[in-house]
Amino acid sequence: MLNNVEKPEQELIEKIVFINRVAKVVKGGRRFSFSALAVVGDGAGMVGFGLGKAKEVPDALRKATEKARRAMIKVPMVGVTIPHEVIGHFGAGKVLLKPAPPGTGVIAGAVVRAIMEAAGIHDVLTKCIGTNNPHNVLRATFDGLQELSDSVYRANLRGVKIGGSAKSRSKAA
Repeated sequence: MLNNVEKPEQELIEKIVFINRVAKVVKGGRRFSFSALAVVGDGAGMVGFGLGKAKEVPDALRKATEKARRAMIKVPMVGVTIPHEVIGHFGAGKVLLKPAPPGTGVIAGAVVRAIMEAAGIHDVLTKCIGTNNPHNVLRATFDGLQELSDSVYRANLRGVKIGGSAKSRSKAA
């Protein structure tokens, strides 16, 4: 007998980064609508962002979180920090992401903090350089996160085996 009961989706962390009221000038005056930036993550290395636009705030938030769920990426992590230092670029914005020792916490501005908490990164140092525009900072942070790679991935790219001591490698040469 087949069981058609769907598994409940795992609990995701949703954070609203920025809500903006925008105006379109028409003959009768101004028409207002809203845009919302949202970040969604599982707290274990998966994170995504989305931009939603609508006439009402709740609709914009719903659209943003739906887009964020569909656009999630995997972030390589070493424990609860990132594997190495990286700088992400987008537009005029740059974001420096630096691994930190355990217990440091998330040293970041509001936008980068939301991304790191949603991804499950607990120890990281960050610095926004160039602009503090939430859209550019968010995209620059994601650019940096996509540039991250762990040692296993790098070794596979180069065709090198991980492990063994320096002595065993020097004897083989």
